[in-house]
Amino acid sequence: MTSLAIDVSGLNKSFGDKHVVQDVSIQVAEGRICGFLGPNGSGKTTTLRMLCGLLTPDSGRGACLGFDILRQADEIKRRTGYMTQRFSLYEDLSIAENLQFIARVYGLDRRPQRVDAALERLGLAARREQLAGTLSGGWKQRLALAAATLHEPRLLLLDEPTAGVDPKARRTFWDEIHTLAGQGLTVLVSTHYMDEAERCHEIAYISYGRLIARGTAQEVVAGSHLVTFHGEGQDIGRLAAELAGKPGVETVAPFGAALHVSGPDRRALKAAIAPFDHPPWRWQEVPPTLEDVFIHLMGQAEDNFA
Repeated sequence: MTSLAIDVSGLNKSFGDKHVVQDVSIQVAEGRICGFLGPNGSGKTTTLRMLCGLLTPDSGRGACLGFDILRQADEIKRRTGYMTQRFSLYEDLSIAENLQFIARVYGLDRRPQRVDAALERLGLAARREQLAGTLSGGWKQRLALAAATLHEPRLLLLDEPTAGVDPKARRTFWDEIHTLAGQGLTVLVSTHYMDEAERCHEIAYISYGRLIARGTAQEVVAGSHLVTFHGEGQDIGRLAAELAGKPGVETVAPFGAALHVSGPDRRALKAAIAPFDHPPWRWQEVPPTLEDVFIHLMGQAEDNFA
């Protein structure tokens, strides 16, 4: 039976009068990649920081890597890699110098060998003398991942690691994440990219401090009970304004030359599109996308900053 790398329940954290994380419970098995989804300001970063010992919960309990999150935070920190939203290494040091510094911070043995291995693994060897500040977004991302995994952590927390990075660099990054997970590393990654969420073994959706959906991408889509119709035809985009706000219509989203119309009530949704279900337009029910469900869940949640 696979053991749990993360097993926490009832986490709460407030800053002043803002209850940022509310009774969040989450379990992630060893060697799994869990996508952490949610709108900006929903508490994802705060939750990640509580899990790795950088923040102390106001209440709640549990363990990461078998260590109590309240009493053994230092043990968790030593065994966790954390990649922040913003590039946080020294831009006036070279790639190799940054990794050598990280190796000294962790008191690692065989520092030159570890740095060389990390440079080779992430394709950075040819750039080892390049200043970090001159790197493009994709190369900075590789360096940050090398730094976060240099001490061979058992848990890796990634906070929107590929924001602003081109698709090829994102794919290379995710290939490396899956390689690491195949070697037993547990990964919790926050993201706004739906294609990245679908590459995770499972996802957790947090909205305004509350965990409101959990499971594989397929399970979360099925559990939403959302109905989606796909419409095509000449100038169908002009129907968006007419359909928005009709009974049964929760969202209307253009998809290229088509429309996605979604809502939780199939009968009401069909009634809403019925006046437009004739040539030159045609409609068919399709499975909702994870993005459809993402927007649906956002609409259901109460903004705790409102």
